[in-house]
Amino acid sequence: MLLRRLSRAGHLHPSLQRLLPRCYARVQADPAHRDAVVLLSGGLDSATALAVARRDGYRCHALTFEYGQRHAYELEAARRVAEALQVHRHAVMRLGALGALGGSALTSVDLQVPKAERTDEPVTATAIPSTYVPARNTIFLSYALAYAEVHGAYDIFIGANAVDYSGYPDCRPEYFAAFERLAQLATKAGVERQANDGQPAFRIHTPLLRLRKEEIIARGVTLGVDYSLTHSCYDPLPPDGAPCQRCDACRLRQAAFRKLGRHDPLLDKHAALLSAQPGR
Repeated sequence: MLLRRLSRAGHLHPSLQRLLPRCYARVQADPAHRDAVVLLSGGLDSATALAVARRDGYRCHALTFEYGQRHAYELEAARRVAEALQVHRHAVMRLGALGALGGSALTSVDLQVPKAERTDEPVTATAIPSTYVPARNTIFLSYALAYAEVHGAYDIFIGANAVDYSGYPDCRPEYFAAFERLAQLATKAGVERQANDGQPAFRIHTPLLRLRKEEIIARGVTLGVDYSLTHSCYDPLPPDGAPCQRCDACRLRQAAFRKLGRHDPLLDKHAALLSAQPGR
């Protein structure tokens, strides 16, 4: 940063001025010199995305959002995952106004979370489901972008998936490409980097976008993710947030573990909690 200021003030030798953009680009490309912002919901996908970012050498700032979701158990799951994966910083941002808008089965008591009759019923999406939260990823990524700019973290990770998920429009590859373009145009850091060397300042990383759920779990297992710490259910059961096993998120998760020949450790954890209750 000091060299860039000296360059703009004309205090550097012309040969150093010519080398500066190249050196700056090399530092930007080296994860060892960079922080990353990771959107961490507490779910299976976001935990895996965080593990990928750590594997790639980034110092991770995890962002979790409390937005009035009925599956608020995921907030505690996010704290557990952040601690287990040793993030540099974990911030929980409260966006109650998003939940107050309604329009989603995840935030409104007037809408029911769609559930199957059987726990092994395949998930099929013929339309955008009622669990879609209007503009959620756009809002979350906007907060992540602001946080990233303030903290000098030019890489943003999100565990979105366009293969197994339920047809959400803000989980598509073209959406993330568009948001990455917006990030360069709408930020001070983006404009300055473009003027300096013509390169983009921010990158939106979607490492799980084209993976099937079982592939995501397999990758996470190799990276040491403890999936008993995560939470996926859209409509968890009281008193301890046990998964309902019939919503889309639960069925996708269980189908993936079955394909891998594994048992979901989260179910084992809740079974142990149930058996430990008095009178059981």
